[in-house]
Amino acid sequence: MTLEDIVEIAYPQQPHCPTILILDTSGSMMVNDKIAKLNEGIALFKDEIGKDELARKRVDLAVLSFGQKVNVIQDFTSIEEFEPEELVADGLTPMGEAIKKAVEMLGSRKDEYKKEGIDYYRPWIFLITDGEPTDMYEGDEMWKEVTNLVHEGEKAGKFLFFAVGVEDADLETLAKIAPPTRTPVKLKDNNFKDMFLWLSKSQAKVSASGVGEQIVLEDPIMFGWAEIPTF
Repeated sequence: MTLEDIVEIAYPQQPHCPTILILDTSGSMMVNDKIAKLNEGIALFKDEIGKDELARKRVDLAVLSFGQKVNVIQDFTSIEEFEPEELVADGLTPMGEAIKKAVEMLGSRKDEYKKEGIDYYRPWIFLITDGEPTDMYEGDEMWKEVTNLVHEGEKAGKFLFFAVGVEDADLETLAKIAPPTRTPVKLKDNNFKDMFLWLSKSQAKVSASGVGEQIVLEDPIMFGWAEIPTF
């Protein structure tokens, strides 16, 4: 075993909740300061999770962006070690590749937990986009692969997949990508702040539960940041 093979995971005595944010950084995110509000929301998320004694030890965060290309902004790390990088809007919307990468990263992280004997909650994948994928189209090979990964992964309990459409996002297409049991929601009035507050409270609630325990999350529509899409 080499030094490169050794993965240090913070708080190995605690169960972990691996969470991946998949963030659209395409050029259209420049409109109406969406990218700036997204950056502010991520910083708020870090701060809010950091206030919760259990969540800051148990939430294991990774961040992917997709715009000019798919970037691993942050591989899995503790909230304490996470330093938000300023996202810049540019490029197209390679959503399919980003989703594939997220699922791959989750699989690798779960293997690391098992190797270290660390228990874990069902992982979260949280996708935020203001457009539609430009690297796959309904019915093509990438589309079939990605939708199968999402639908079968959720069905098999490998992860929870959440999708949020911002402004002019193609919610009809997003609904076909998302699991049939969890319709995407539309972000209301570019309210990134309350969306990330909801996410931090939800992660804190998961962290306070037992692994495998069923919990009820607060309705994002009642929380005020989301609305039901119409298409």
